[in-house]
Order: sequence, then C-alpha cells, then structure tokens
Amino acid sequence: MRSGSSYAQGRISSMNQTLGARLSPDLTGANVEDAGEHNRAVVLRCIHRQAPISRAEIARRTGFTKPAIARIVDRLLDEGLIMEARRRHGLRGQPAIELEINPDACFAIGINIDRDHLTILAVDAVGNVRARVHHEKRFILPAEFLQLTADAISHFQRSRLIDDARLAGIGLAMPDWLGEISLLGKPEAYQEWTAFDVRAALENLTQHPVFIENEANAAALAELDYGLGAESSSFFYIAINPCPGGGLVLDGNGHRGAMGLSGEIGWLPIADGRDGTAHKVQLLGEIFSLFFLYDFLAQHGVEVSVPHDLLTLDAHGRRLVSQWLKEMSAHLAVAVKHIGMVVDPDAVLVGGRLPIRIVDELLRYVHEHLDAEDTNLPSLHRASLGEDASAMGAAVMPMAAALMLASADAAQRTRSPLKNMDRLNS
Repeated sequence: MRSGSSYAQGRISSMNQTLGARLSPDLTGANVEDAGEHNRAVVLRCIHRQAPISRAEIARRTGFTKPAIARIVDRLLDEGLIMEARRRHGLRGQPAIELEINPDACFAIGINIDRDHLTILAVDAVGNVRARVHHEKRFILPAEFLQLTADAISHFQRSRLIDDARLAGIGLAMPDWLGEISLLGKPEAYQEWTAFDVRAALENLTQHPVFIENEANAAALAELDYGLGAESSSFFYIAINPCPGGGLVLDGNGHRGAMGLSGEIGWLPIADGRDGTAHKVQLLGEIFSLFFLYDFLAQHGVEVSVPHDLLTLDAHGRRLVSQWLKEMSAHLAVAVKHIGMVVDPDAVLVGGRLPIRIVDELLRYVHEHLDAEDTNLPSLHRASLGEDASAMGAAVMPMAAALMLASADAAQRTRSPLKNMDRLNS
C-alpha cells in the first residue's frame, strides 16, 4: 500500500495536469496513461456520489467491464482513497462488498471571510467537519484575518485533528470587491482589502496548494458535492449574507462566466413599488441583505448584530422580521422568475447566514408570489448546508482536486478576488 504521505504528494503534484486536460475535452487527445486516469476518476466519482456501492453496481453505472472495475478498485484501495465498508446481505449468492470513500484519504481546510465573520473548517474526504473555528466579528482587516487563520491552522495541526501529510490544500471563499462595495457601517480602514494580495499571503503561510473562489460560488460547489447536488445537477444558489450573492451550477459543474461574475444576483434590477408607482428601479443588493434586515430592525428600535440574535427576539421583533421578509419575498420571487427564464435550472436554493427557521419563513412568502401551476419555474428549496456552506465550499475545492471530482477547477489555483470595480468596464 502506498503511504498516505506519498499518495498526497503524488496526487497534489499531478492534479494540475489532470485538471488542465478537462478544460477543453473536445480539443484534447488521450494517450493510454491519460485514459487510465480518466477511467480511474470516473470510478472514484461514482463511489463518491453513490456510496455505499458494490463493484457490480459500479460496472453497471459506468459501462466498464467487471475486470476493469476490479483493477481500478484494487488500485484505489491500495492508495487508501476508498475502503470496503461492509457486506450487503439479503440477496442471492455471495454477499456483495460495498465500497465507500475513505474519510481519512485526504483532508482540506476551508476558510470563509466576509464582512461579518471568519469561519475556518477542517474537513475530511467525505465532508465531515473535524474541527471548526469561528469568529463572529464585523469588518476584520487583512492583518487580523491572516493571524486568526494562521492560529486556526496551527491549532488543527497541533491537535492532530487532521493528518498534515494528507492535507490536499487550503481553500478560501470570500466576496469579490470585499473592501470596495459601499456597505452599511463599513469603516474607512476596510479599504485595505483592495490592495491586499490574499493569495500571496496564504501561500506564504503554508506549503500546501491554495484555492480561491467567490464565496457564493463556493457555497454552490459545497451543495453540489456534499448537499443537494445528489438530487440536482443544475441549480442556482442564492446566498443571504451581508451582501446578497449567487452561484450557478450547470450539468454538475460550477459556472463562473467569462469574467467570474456569473451568479452576481445583487446586480439584478428590481422595480421598487414602495412609492406606490413601481417606477423606481433599484439593484437587489441595495435593498436585500442581512445587513439591511438589521438596519430595518434598528429603525424600529430593535437591536440585532449577529444572525443568532434573530432567533431570540420577542413577539414585536418577530413581527418586524416577518414584515421585512414579506416585503423582500416579492423581490426574491422576481429574481426566481428571471433565473428560471434565463438559466432554466432544475432548482433555486436559498441559503447563506440567515438562520434556517427564517429562511423557511421567507420561502413560504416567496411561494405566494409564484404560480404553483407554472411548470417552467425551477423548484425552490432551502439550501441544505446552512451558514457554513461557503467555508465548506472552500474546503471542497482542494478535496475535489484530490478526489478527481467533476467539480474540480484548475482556475481556483490561480484565481484571486476581483480587486477593481472598473474591471466591469474593461
């Protein structure tokens, strides 16, 4: 059996070449070695998605011969990527041995920084969170972010919560234009993020590969690989955070767009009918976000500063939250209709940092604005992964590369957040 350390090093050193090949499959030929890696990836993805699963079932799903499956499975077992979980009884003949991803095959660290928090997760190969460090704090500046991140990674390593030799990489999920978007309560010093090279800083912090993605795109990838992606391969993810965000998954792959702006639902124009004419048009991100909810409550004498506070309100506070949700539900329904017409996904998922109970209430109101008989509309669901979805998505990036999942994307190894608003006009 290959050691965990040698496997991790070999897997990580080869993943760039492997991922590069998938960027243009219609223009790329395959030699015998490449074809073998492709077949291996197909089997690994099948086990990841369908586990527990037998060798015979893998053969039926992939179309490979049973001898080919036996060879590939034996190799994956030797490398420690998969494990024989149990025998399935109750069928005729010899009980089938079922296969699963080995949770200890590899690990990843996922980091999510936003205007109101920093969350850092240590995650294993099947998506179990082995450790979590969370800081509920607004407008963390770059130097503090780097120190808190270094402390968390050091804590994971010292506590042996993960095997550093099998660490596939470190992922970062963060908003584009983190320091540039005008925001309620944003201090002037927060502009530091516009000049901060976060990729270089993280690469100086660790010897492991660094992956970076927009936080809503990352949350969508987390849903794809460890959430509702098991039921839907094309969906739009709406993140309710300090600023609203969106991520798009098409046919099992994250879709970033030509400039990396796909899914930026905050730029969607919405007709604002509060003045009675519905002639005023605003951007969705200018009226709908977690911070706008806090501000609405503050205007009515209710102080809320963190998402958990929304769950401890008295009857008056709950009525105000419901009032705001009902008003916003009309705008969100418009967004769902537009998404359905333009993208035509299977589903729209709503998640982010808004507490689950409040998301469910919001969706009830949104459904009142949608025609239940309209079969052209995507189904609308609460996202499954909750407030840590973006941090989980950050961990998914290196994990997907190490496990050769379809969602793996080589661009995440070089991408940095968009720094200048004028890129929209370039």
